[in-house]
Amino acid sequence: MSTPLLWLLAALIVLPLAAYALFLWRRLWALQQAQKTAAQQQQQRLGNDLRVLASSLLDEQLPLIEGAIRIKVLLDHYALDLSQNPHCQVFHLIFEATAHVPTHAAWQALDKLKRRQHEARFQELELQHKAAARTAARWLLDEGLPRP
Repeated sequence: MSTPLLWLLAALIVLPLAAYALFLWRRLWALQQAQKTAAQQQQQRLGNDLRVLASSLLDEQLPLIEGAIRIKVLLDHYALDLSQNPHCQVFHLIFEATAHVPTHAAWQALDKLKRRQHEARFQELELQHKAAARTAARWLLDEGLPRP
């Protein structure tokens, strides 16, 4: 085989492979951009949800125990370093103190005595941590979360 024929054969093999590699690379880049955009949108949604919960907790539109639990869980998904901030420690305390309490259908299945016992514990927790939870919610709104 002559050299020009080898070059032509090599070009016929390499050029389509290079074009396919370029196609795959562009597809990967587009996928990465889409994932980055989705992650940013999720962060923004979580931040907005945290703002709504903190505001609702401060306005007493949301029960303290429920609000603290929801805020703690969202903070863990939003930014673990923010969740671990000492200002947010009260949300972790309330979460841990209520982690054993059944929810949803399991709560409905509890007998009245057990429910009353849990509700009494909720009252204790609220009396004990209300001021700290409100302070933490205010801190989240004023300093912890970026402005929308």
